[in-house]
Amino acid sequence: MTVKKFNLPDVGEGLTEAEVVAWKVKPGDVVAINDVLCEIETAKSLVELPSPFAGTVTELLVEEGITVEVGTAIIAVAEGVEGTEGTGDVAPAAPAIEMPLYGKLPADDDHDDNRPAGGPLVGSGPKADAVKRRVRKRPAGSVEAATVAENAEGTVQDHQAVLEAKAAEAPASHRTTPARTVVAPVSEAPVAEAPVAQAPVIQAPSAPATQPAGTPTAASRGAAISGTISGLVNKVLAKPPVRKFARDLGIDLADVVATGQRGEVTREDLVSYQAQRDAEHDQADSFWGASKKPQDQRVERLPVKGVRKATAKAMVESAFSAPHVSIFVDVDASRTMEFVKRLKVSRDFEGIKVSPLLILAKAVIWAAARNPSVNATWVDNADGNGNAEIQVKHYMNLGIAAATPRGLMVPNIKDAQDLSLKELALALNELATKARAGKTQPAEMQGGSLTITNIGALGIDTGTPIINPGEVAIIAFGTIKQKPWVLDGEVIPRWITTLGGSFDHRVVDGDLSARFMADVAAILEEPALLLD
Repeated sequence: MTVKKFNLPDVGEGLTEAEVVAWKVKPGDVVAINDVLCEIETAKSLVELPSPFAGTVTELLVEEGITVEVGTAIIAVAEGVEGTEGTGDVAPAAPAIEMPLYGKLPADDDHDDNRPAGGPLVGSGPKADAVKRRVRKRPAGSVEAATVAENAEGTVQDHQAVLEAKAAEAPASHRTTPARTVVAPVSEAPVAEAPVAQAPVIQAPSAPATQPAGTPTAASRGAAISGTISGLVNKVLAKPPVRKFARDLGIDLADVVATGQRGEVTREDLVSYQAQRDAEHDQADSFWGASKKPQDQRVERLPVKGVRKATAKAMVESAFSAPHVSIFVDVDASRTMEFVKRLKVSRDFEGIKVSPLLILAKAVIWAAARNPSVNATWVDNADGNGNAEIQVKHYMNLGIAAATPRGLMVPNIKDAQDLSLKELALALNELATKARAGKTQPAEMQGGSLTITNIGALGIDTGTPIINPGEVAIIAFGTIKQKPWVLDGEVIPRWITTLGGSFDHRVVDGDLSARFMADVAAILEEPALLLD
């Protein structure tokens, strides 16, 4: 049996250190390759580290909350599982990983209310065989449709099979053919849960072939089943583990914004909701310290590390290296609001979260193509002789500033210029969901071209944002609300927003920034221009 030590790898480009946030194993635990060992926090994201070895954990070499350098041994594993290989006592430092990994692949804020080397990537192995469920037995004489819906392993076909089985047991003269309701199996889909007490009881068919007036027919029974199913569709969708998680947290699923592909509430949605609920908890009554204590005992000291440390460093560098100039424009976004409303009821966008941020993102991409210098980078000493250069990017890695429980993050959508409106909506949803759940990977926050910060989701009209390092422009999207607006000489209520833009004056002159902002505003005022 060989004991191997796992060294902290570089999970991003140039990572030098990371904090061990939480261990997922303890000494004595048996682990397989790719089992999650711990969570680490880099300067930008929370990352799950999988095990490169199979065996038994012998020692945790680093305590939770400790920051260690890349290459430091953090855990020891005794390889004793058949088929594993041991070639040394200490594994070499794992090389940098060239692609996003570790995180689970799963939306944006609404304006409406305003590997280690030598091991495969996590999730790359074959899926376990699906568990097949047998038909559950029901009490004689009745079948509770709600129970079928409440258990994710059940299907409407199970319900129908029981009805047919009971019909087969009846005398031939008393048999009828029940109306068949066919829907897709729901064993892999989220289920809308209905209270059993409210579910109608559907009697097994046993009426004679010649039925007296007023006796329910097979068609009426089928309609009753369909009505029950229709009622279930209107319930909140969520998988059973998510429902249990919600119950454990004391969260009403109806209060949570669903971002799942089928419109279901996901675990990430619950994590985000809980974080927001904790942040909004009123602690004013207990905030102020007792005045009898000395003032130095009433000072809370918070260490600057992780996301906050990286954000502070980047903002200082940007503010004092790039000369900022900001301009603002009021926009009548009434037609954008109408367009978003139509998209929400469109069959093509069914189950996809849509907000005015989607239209703004498309507008920024469109306007950048007409004003290329806003999609650029200023590079000092580019030739090694002290001469700078402007690098104009013929691609759009669109950054979206996301406020998360762990701090500000700016992941970006790679090659956003190639995405259709629907694809862009899906990308925004995934970006925001992963950011709120703390699953954004370092590579997803590198190489940005231009950034949008959606401060309107917090009810703010506008602001002067600081440019993201490596870029020359950032757009602040203010809240959209009804205001009096003069149109054709008349004052009428319209949906108005204010855009604020900050630009690096070394690259973007006043007239260029004005043209760019005017182009973005034009799309919000008339989204049909995107069809040109």
